[in-house]
Amino acid sequence: MTAAASPLSRRSFLIAAAAAVGGLHGCSSGGGPLAHFSTDPFPLGVASGDPAPDGVVLWTRLGPKPEEADGGLRQEAVEVAWTIGEDERLTRGLRRGTALALPELAHSVHVEISGLEPDRPYWYRFSAGGQESEIGRTRTLPAPGALPGRLRFAVASCQNYEHGYFTAYDHMLKEDVDFVFHCGDYIYETVAKVKVFRVHPGTECTTLEGYRSRYALYKADASLRAMHAAVPWLVTPDDHEVDNNYAGSISEEAKVTPREFLKRRAAAYQAYYEHQPLRRASLPKGPDMLLYRRVPWGRLADFFVLDTRQYRSDQPCGDGNKPPCPESLDPSQTIMGAAQRDWLFDGLKASGAAWNVVAQQVMMARVDRMAGEGVAYSMDQWPGYEMERRKVLKHFHDAKISNPIVLSGDIHTNWANELIADFDDLDSKIVGHEFVGTSISSGGDGVAAPKTLAQTYAENPFVRFHNAERGYLRC
Repeated sequence: MTAAASPLSRRSFLIAAAAAVGGLHGCSSGGGPLAHFSTDPFPLGVASGDPAPDGVVLWTRLGPKPEEADGGLRQEAVEVAWTIGEDERLTRGLRRGTALALPELAHSVHVEISGLEPDRPYWYRFSAGGQESEIGRTRTLPAPGALPGRLRFAVASCQNYEHGYFTAYDHMLKEDVDFVFHCGDYIYETVAKVKVFRVHPGTECTTLEGYRSRYALYKADASLRAMHAAVPWLVTPDDHEVDNNYAGSISEEAKVTPREFLKRRAAAYQAYYEHQPLRRASLPKGPDMLLYRRVPWGRLADFFVLDTRQYRSDQPCGDGNKPPCPESLDPSQTIMGAAQRDWLFDGLKASGAAWNVVAQQVMMARVDRMAGEGVAYSMDQWPGYEMERRKVLKHFHDAKISNPIVLSGDIHTNWANELIADFDDLDSKIVGHEFVGTSISSGGDGVAAPKTLAQTYAENPFVRFHNAERGYLRC
């Protein structure tokens, strides 16, 4: 995607070819390597994602020994069979095929199914080496032009394994949602220095092996596994899938050079792809990974999934909560990059949907964090990229975008914000609304009323709701 992308290597070609084999429904990979497992090779569960009106991605990763970096499979390629059908017992309308689980992709498979009927549920299962996975449930999107009678989805973010249990997913499982949007911090690369609920073994993730082991730890969580098996997911990473508050090729650690950091980012992106139900279009090329995409829900809603980490400029003003500085007001300062910004604006303008949802990572509203005189805004969030933030809101208004909604995460608290045309004029027109979802577990137990609640409302009258309990959004 950028000049930093490396040429397609033989290894990358083999990986892509193996992924393509998985998309051939009803076909065989030609008698690939077979294995026999005496223990469950599916301890990391099953998942589906990136649905379309005629298909979906089915995912699993083989790992009979998930605590080991190679899952206990070493360098063996393994043939994995898949089945998808129209009922939960897998007896009707069956399609079958095989995919090759390669060590180059941590023995994960990403099966891109097509030819399905729109707007209906399907059930699926994997098998390998004489063992079967649990049965997962997924669904397709409504047909283009259809106007569905309902849409119900959940928004999750920030699930630090060390800070608590993922029991929010147990509640989400009862919500009858059509899909889950995860807006980042699916894993945490760090290791706590103080006592925690659960422990990240080892050291901070910086290598492919380290990231793979961290994902295996998270994927083995029963609550997370159950939610993945229940509905399709749309995912996009934030910072902790790589490094806290990273920006493009710039690490949080000042001593790390961009060249060194891009090696780490390449490892992190590959591990992210290996553990998420993403399409081949998102297969990383070195440190580059295509993540922004549009997901249409008939004529009811268009979802624009953003990537606000890979292409952004460095956080201005020294990061943190700061008053505006010349750097934060520089028109060249970007959180999306020009190509993604143009794609978003063109897509929003062309959309004929009743609702237009920008699903992304960090808060867009310009929230003043300082009590009394003076102001302080988060330089890691959209206010650190103020001129681009203004361009988005201006586009909402000038292009007459229908019902623009922004979904965000990152800060472990709930917010409902009015997005106004000019945050320097608090009486200016409302051009959209933002809902920021709290964390699944990050930050430990939360509270309904943060200590700064009164200050937040006083300084920011466009904030209509704010609390710090744990959980998720249900929309």
